[in-house]
Order: sequence, then structure tokens, then C-alpha cells
Amino acid sequence: MTANAKIQPAIVGASGYSGFEATKLLLRHPQVKSPLLLAREGGEQGKPFSDLYPQLSGNGTHSLEPFSWELLRAHGVDVLYLATPHEVSRDVAPEAAERGIRVIDLSGAWRLREEQHRAVYGSYDGAAEHFASRAVYGLPELHRARISDAEVVANPGCYATSSILALAPLVMSDLLDLEHGIVCDSKSGVSGAGKQPSARTHFVEVVDNFSAYSVFNHRHVGEIVEQLHLQDWQLTFTPHLLPIPRGILSTVYVRLRTPASEAQVFSTFQQFYRGSAFVRVFPPPRLPQVQFSTYTNYCDIGFALGPDRQRLVVIACLDNLLKGAAGQAVQNMNLMFGFSEQEALI
Repeated sequence: MTANAKIQPAIVGASGYSGFEATKLLLRHPQVKSPLLLAREGGEQGKPFSDLYPQLSGNGTHSLEPFSWELLRAHGVDVLYLATPHEVSRDVAPEAAERGIRVIDLSGAWRLREEQHRAVYGSYDGAAEHFASRAVYGLPELHRARISDAEVVANPGCYATSSILALAPLVMSDLLDLEHGIVCDSKSGVSGAGKQPSARTHFVEVVDNFSAYSVFNHRHVGEIVEQLHLQDWQLTFTPHLLPIPRGILSTVYVRLRTPASEAQVFSTFQQFYRGSAFVRVFPPPRLPQVQFSTYTNYCDIGFALGPDRQRLVVIACLDNLLKGAAGQAVQNMNLMFGFSEQEALI
């Protein structure tokens, strides 16, 4: 591909929240052609996309086309976004890769390596096991170089992104007393549950309420412990549902191995994320808030150090649909095709 050539993206599952956000970003991306919007099945096929999302009226005519390999070949698709359930991704991603189409998968199908963690998505057969080994975990702040060469990127979960980014500088600098354990309380807006409504995400259940769920068995826990090379018992993770549309705030409680100063902790975060444009580290006493990062691709990180200089609370905030999903997917695409990492995201 020449330096001036535009690539052709396609999105399977464009009608969901993450697919819609990816569509918006790609429509304004100067290095890509207008995305091909695809539906696997159902009554949405053939509908003008602006009927589902009137926000895009005036951005040209886009319809949800029925998915087919012939259609992808006819359009010369270079990269396929899968905003689909993991079962669909397991079916589609391997064949796409065999056809020479690079894949960015927003499901959990290929994120996990250890059997006890990925069992939440169902066991792999032999072919899936082999394919999983080819997927790169798509957190640019940890795996930027590998993502650039990847044929398949497993886009991280939203909770996992906030928790890993909050912890990685501390864990990888060997500053934490891991015998003491890590506690992570994460709170997400309702869009994190996807577009399909449920009894738990019904307006009447969510409004004026705040609830915990999936205690000790949330599917993103495996991502956090694997990416940070932790033992399962070292992390206690509890997700909560906030009565807001979007945004995540993760509060992480840790203990340092030896006493440290605020300046030392701040420097650890700053040095680790030097060159990572989408992580903003706040100097104490300033702490992130959900409203600072919603509708952006930033993850904001701040911290408070206890009077004993060993107890540390880290706060991480991001938009679950952008840095936690579609924005990070476009960030990964930029790396994969040699574009500026910030293209269409600032």
C-alpha cells in the first residue's frame, strides 16, 4: 500500500453502540475510505444507517449491508472491525485473516490466554487455540510495537483498560506489595452493557440507583491479571452500574512495598506513559472525574497517597465506548497501518 493510498474499513455490527462510535470516527478519518457497514442477520439489513442513528444524517448515504465475503472482496476491504458477540468473532475472524484482511475484534473472543480465564467465553477447539496465539492484545500503551505488525488485534475490555492502565506503572516497576493484594472497584455507565436491553439495564432499574454485579466472576478479570502477570488471588475486582449513559471510574486500592513520596509516584506514572498521548496523568491532589474523559479517547489517571506513604489509591477514568472500545480500536488501526496514533481521535 502506498503512503497516499486510503484503506477500506468494514464494520460488522455497526448498529451497536461501539459500532456506531467506530463509524463516526472512521467517517472523519482522512486516511480511510467511507466504512462498509455490515449486519450479520435480522431486520436491520438494507436500512439506511441514518434511520438507526439520525445523528449521521447529512454524512452521505450509508446502509447496513448483509455480511458476505464476496462483498468484502468486491470492496477491497483492508481491515475488518468486529463489534459482535464473541461467538460471531470466533467464526469470522479466522477466515478474515486467511483472506488477508486484518482484524480488530471488539469482543472477548481472543483476549485471553489461560484456560481458566477464557472459559467464560467457552472453550476453544484446536483451530481456535492456534488462531488465538496469533492475536495481539490491543492495549497500545503496553503493546504498541506488536500491534503495528498484528494481523489480528483483540481490543481490550473497557473495565480492563481502566484497571490495567491504573496499575501497570506500579506493577511493572515492582513498587507494589502484592502479598497485600489489590482491590479494584469499577463503575460504568449503562452503555457498557450493550444496546440490547435487559431487566437489569431498564431505565426504571437504573435511574436513582447504584448496584454491584458479577462479584468475583466478571469476565474482564482474566484480562487484568494476565496483562499484569498477577495471580488471581492478588486481585479483588467489583464492577458497579452507574445511572449514567457512559463513562467508567475505577478506584484501585494498593499498598507500596516501601514508603514513597508523591513526587516519586507521580514520576513513575509520567515516565511509564511518556509518549502515550491518550493517557493523562494528573498531579496530586487533582483527581479524575468521569466528565473529564467522556466523549474523548483519553484515560485520565490520578492518585492519593496515604499519610503512611504506603497506602495508595489510584483513580482512572475513561469513556467506555471510546478508549474502552471504538476509540481504542481506531487507535489500534492507526498503529497497524502506520498512521499517526492520534488520527481522527483528537
